[in-house]
Amino acid sequence: MNEELDFIIDSTKELMQEAIVHLEKEFRNIRAGKASPTMLSGVTVDYYGSQTPLAQVANVGTMDAHTITVQPWEKNMLHEIEKAIMNANLGFNPMNNGEVVIINVPVLTEERRKNLSKQAKATAETAKVSIRNDRREAMQEIKKADVSEDMKANAEVSIQNLTDKFSLEIDELYKIKDVEIMKV
Repeated sequence: MNEELDFIIDSTKELMQEAIVHLEKEFRNIRAGKASPTMLSGVTVDYYGSQTPLAQVANVGTMDAHTITVQPWEKNMLHEIEKAIMNANLGFNPMNNGEVVIINVPVLTEERRKNLSKQAKATAETAKVSIRNDRREAMQEIKKADVSEDMKANAEVSIQNLTDKFSLEIDELYKIKDVEIMKV
């Protein structure tokens, strides 16, 4: 093909891959009943006067499928970490045993699972919209390109194939997440 069209196709593919990476990150933030250290990724702790991400002041791990443990590097941070988790409004009730902050992740109700599934579906739809926007922009660039009509048509087919491929990938990722959410 033509260098200009190849560039348009390659850059569109990269943008679509970024949408998939973003979707996967968003899906990790939707909790599916299992305890995960990423559930606390947005928590910041008052560490000597500055707001610091929790992962920078403590080890965050899981003891089992329903328990998150936070072991601070400095014991005097236990209370601050507990307070930060409560203030993050994640619906968790942290407890400390003098060494470690322990968070029991409650089992999800059927209604909450359905709501999380809807949230995952909406997130997947947003990713599809992003991919369609990337396709639209690529098609506009192809129309402006100074090449033959046949080359433009081939490039448009390539862009549509990429769109279809990434849309299917989004559907597959959603199905996997939905099964994970709905599993009791």
